[in-house]
Amino acid sequence: MTATEEALPFDSAWLRNFRRKLRAWYDQNARKLPWRGTRDPYAVWLSEIMLQQTQVETVKPYFQRFLAALPTIHALAQADEQMVLRLWEGLGYYRRARQLHRAARQIVTDYDGRFPCDSQTVEALPGIGRYTAGAILSIAFDQRRPILEANTVRVFARLLAYNGQTTSSAGQKLLWAAAEAVLPSRDVGRFNQALMELGGKVCRPREPGCEVCPALGLCYAQQRGLQHEIPSPKLRPQFENIAEAVVLIRRRGRVLLIRWPEGRRWAGLWDFPRFAVQGEKEAEIHREIIDHVLRLTGVTISCGKHRKTLRHSVTRFRITLDCYDAEYVSHHGGGTENLVQKWVRPTELEHYPLSSTGRTLAGLVSSYTPAWK
Repeated sequence: MTATEEALPFDSAWLRNFRRKLRAWYDQNARKLPWRGTRDPYAVWLSEIMLQQTQVETVKPYFQRFLAALPTIHALAQADEQMVLRLWEGLGYYRRARQLHRAARQIVTDYDGRFPCDSQTVEALPGIGRYTAGAILSIAFDQRRPILEANTVRVFARLLAYNGQTTSSAGQKLLWAAAEAVLPSRDVGRFNQALMELGGKVCRPREPGCEVCPALGLCYAQQRGLQHEIPSPKLRPQFENIAEAVVLIRRRGRVLLIRWPEGRRWAGLWDFPRFAVQGEKEAEIHREIIDHVLRLTGVTISCGKHRKTLRHSVTRFRITLDCYDAEYVSHHGGGTENLVQKWVRPTELEHYPLSSTGRTLAGLVSSYTPAWK
């Protein structure tokens, strides 16, 4: 039997068996994670936002450090955005941090700092969708709310032997229905965490551990030998290769930082001036750099030598980033974008939230500070 978009292949006996086995397995195999064991909606919310598109092991120290610095919704709401971004630095997807900050301020303004407990209100908060709302409400308030994220998508697709596209509207409708159907009437948050744990530890994308899975004998994909083919592979994104330059502009022992505005990549973060370049020869690139810096910042520079090449990916872009030294010559206004600018000492860079590549470049600046004195 396989699932279709019209029906779920779960009868009452199947549901009782699955719930019992999953609970027993989770009791024995649950990892000790810093956000488990609490029903504080703020801590649950913070962990769920951090875990979006990020590995558990990566999140652990960030979660603990963030919660130590900003232990309550009121503390987060009162914090400066730059502090929030600095605490978040390295996790990526910085829009999550800014939305978290905005949502905290909204909760303080509209709900006196108490996290709301109805789904419509929660889903209206910045950065919170159906999955995140379900996770918070089930874990913190024990509401019977389904969740569907990367791990549980895989679990339900295999349980159902659903070989369609999980991201299609039909696939999403079916998987959400399954996520709701399996829920017990109590201890819902713990059950949802067990589902996510099952997907993370056993029902892995490759080489699923069917032999130790509590759903062995209940999983329709495993019964048909389809666990390696389900879920159907996602369509591979088309990447665009682009070349960028970044410039470390020196002036009297300081370096120029700019802060990206709303709507730009890394909005709210500080950065060294960077931009796309087209030239291939060094003389062409130097001319582009001088022109771009003038338009972006209003600063005229003398372009120096190439220092380093970094390669990284951002969404659908594969970026080759070439770093150059430069000397300040003169200033002719704020540039075309009126960006916030600061001249800072290399030793002060640690206080500014930067992207991962920006932090790498900050280390490069510090490594040859003596030449800047």
